[in-house]
Amino acid sequence: MIETILKGLFIGILVSAPMGPIGVLCVQRTLHEGRFHGFISGIGASISDLIYAIISGLGVSIIMDFILENHYPLQIIGSLLLLLVGYFIYQSNPVKKLLKQDDQKSPYWKNLVSSFFLNLSNIGILFFFIAMFARFNFITPGNASRNIAGILCIRLGAVLWWFFISTLVDKVRSRFNPRGLKVFNNILGVVLIIIGVVGLISGTYSMISVALHS
Repeated sequence: MIETILKGLFIGILVSAPMGPIGVLCVQRTLHEGRFHGFISGIGASISDLIYAIISGLGVSIIMDFILENHYPLQIIGSLLLLLVGYFIYQSNPVKKLLKQDDQKSPYWKNLVSSFFLNLSNIGILFFFIAMFARFNFITPGNASRNIAGILCIRLGAVLWWFFISTLVDKVRSRFNPRGLKVFNNILGVVLIIIGVVGLISGTYSMISVALHS
């Protein structure tokens, strides 16, 4: 169970960490409206992440027999997807999206709802979850309580991430450098690429070993 919890927290952070539209929106609102506005925007995004995690988990559960029979090929495919995601994150430049907003503050509910639907519109998150679940063998067949705990920990990891980002940006408000977002995406992209490479090597080695001993 502890391993599932840690994996869930890790996946929640990795899914939330890329500085895409939601990350930039969180930074924008923190800078222009205050830390709690940025944090609430992240909470809205984490709710849609939870929905996609549940959908991914249910989909994985339905085809669990197929997954168990083809674990290593799916690990390789998931690792390749992570390599692609890591590459695109590395190449992305969130600075171009960091536009100045006016001084009028939005209601908290509007921050929550707008970020929820903005993140929900990104169907690519669903495939990201599927890739992460396949890479880390996250869903355990016949263990509903562990799977539910893991998915809830994904939400917790996302919430912790948005709390960290909104607090950090608020603390360094006077010294904030937008170029740091690009550097951060570069680092995150490299991390995902490394995870993908390790999974690709591990899955390929295990699949060859099984083939040789069968």
